[in-house]
Amino acid sequence: MIWLNGDDLELTGPCGPAPWLIELEATDHPVEVVGELVRDNVGEPMLVHSTSWRHDGDAVILSFVVAIDAAALGTMDSAPIPRSELARSTATAAPTAIAHHQVMEHALRHLAWLVVDDPAVSAGLPGGWKAALADYVPEPFRNLG
Repeated sequence: MIWLNGDDLELTGPCGPAPWLIELEATDHPVEVVGELVRDNVGEPMLVHSTSWRHDGDAVILSFVVAIDAAALGTMDSAPIPRSELARSTATAAPTAIAHHQVMEHALRHLAWLVVDDPAVSAGLPGGWKAALADYVPEPFRNLG
């Protein structure tokens, strides 16, 4: 989960800034399950968004980013989000390893684009979120004017 600490984005959650790993049944709706877990453990999320997926053996790993309001932070530990190089692949093979910080970097780059381009994401992330995400917009897409 992420929250806006002043002008900076931070990771947080009931287990601190560590990612949540959730195993779902084939019939579960991932966005609904993630939203319900956040509501039950933290409170109403501002935004639940799936940012990527990949295969791992017979499983599919979905990555989500959940934005919460600062008021929902409570006593949860949080930490600044470090910048990370994205996991790279070749044209014919997936990366051999992907660290959770690389997943978060991808997720924030995706949100940086969506907060400008998608009215639902823009409405879900008001105020300073757009400015906090601006540094994550890849340079070729950044509005420099």
